[in-house]
Amino acid sequence: MVGLKFLSTGVGLPARVVTNADLTKIVDTTDEWITERTGIKERRIAAPNEATSDLSTQAARQALERAHLRPDQLDAIIVATCTPDHLFPSTACLVQKALGVPTCIAFDVSAACSGFIYGLAVAQGLISTGVAKTVLLMGADTLSRFTDWTDRGTCAFSLGMARGR
Repeated sequence: MVGLKFLSTGVGLPARVVTNADLTKIVDTTDEWITERTGIKERRIAAPNEATSDLSTQAARQALERAHLRPDQLDAIIVATCTPDHLFPSTACLVQKALGVPTCIAFDVSAACSGFIYGLAVAQGLISTGVAKTVLLMGADTLSRFTDWTDRGTCAFSLGMARGR
């Protein structure tokens, strides 16, 4: 069984931040109530013109730079997402195009929260069978587009691109 080695990580975050204090102006809640139940202090909210592929591409570029790899050294790109830009082409294909990778395997895995773990299993399969040597795996979502910001039961627990302090 061939093992996997993470060479680097990268992150792509939307610029807009919504804090717990911001939510207290919209719904009946407090920073303490949210923090106690979730540990979340702020969320990143995708702009209307910001797609999952945009955030994925930011993260991919950072990960490649940190790993000292060129995009053309990738054998496969996997994006784990339940919020793809389109049904087709896949978000991974859009990242592939943005990175300028002429040929490599590129596809999405859609399994919500567990998508990255499934993607990791697929990446290991590609590597262990010799189909790929270097795989770029990303977990990316723009769930803020679907959040009801007037419903305390969902907006306070919005975990898409959330960060604790």
